[in-house]
Amino acid sequence: MKIKKIQNLHWKIPAGLMVLLMIFLQLVPFYITLAVAFKPKTDLSSRWMIPTSIYFDNFLTAISRGRILTAMLNSLLVTSVAILLICLLGAFAGYPLARIKSRFNKIVLMTILGVMMIPPLSVLVPLYSMMNKINGVNTYWGIILIVTTGQLPLSVFLYSSFISSIPVELEEAALLDGCNYIQIFNRIILPLLKPVTASVIILTGIFVWNEYQLSLYILSSPAKRTIAPAIGAFFSQSSSNLGAAAAAALLGVLPLVVLYLFLQKYFIKGMIDSALK
Repeated sequence: MKIKKIQNLHWKIPAGLMVLLMIFLQLVPFYITLAVAFKPKTDLSSRWMIPTSIYFDNFLTAISRGRILTAMLNSLLVTSVAILLICLLGAFAGYPLARIKSRFNKIVLMTILGVMMIPPLSVLVPLYSMMNKINGVNTYWGIILIVTTGQLPLSVFLYSSFISSIPVELEEAALLDGCNYIQIFNRIILPLLKPVTASVIILTGIFVWNEYQLSLYILSSPAKRTIAPAIGAFFSQSSSNLGAAAAAALLGVLPLVVLYLFLQKYFIKGMIDSALK
């Protein structure tokens, strides 16, 4: 027994050190951004040094000159509507794909997996041409339509995988009680989808909030920019003031951190259940 414990300990120590190294590498950029954001422009000390005093003017500069709050409101609108559509459409599409075991549905699922492999920039030119023809450029509904379409395959795949693990006997019992399929979905299936819904909200929400490439072309108007293009434009304008640029980046990432803190329990459970089931 002692030999086995010693052997396990030899494996645990390198694994623990590797995890600590990965955590350190992940936190270093965030630490440097945080340190630079609270330093004045005249502070020429190393970026690794902790600020000697708290300096908030960088955040005020990012808000006033970079219009970060306006961009955050734009991103909040786009992300909220897109998440709502992605969750609803993904759940509605995933239910019949999970329950009806046919060759056609298998082809549909394989097609969905194939669509997930397509890089978004590969369809930028025809996408922009189509959006320009239907007057979707510089509109909120245009970018919402694009990001919803792009993230819907992932949502359908996660929902269909999760619903497949739900016992069919629950639905059969509801059918015997006189429920139709719409009532079964609303009263039985939908309440069981909280874990996977949290996963979809976080995964798609992070993508939509941080989406830069498509938003840069579709929302070219400064008043309608989302957070990622707004931070990029502000960084190029204030490259000499790294403190203000770092403050803008922190303001942009703050809503995602809050979202994850509220949904992390459901997110982890949903990802494990989706993978295992």
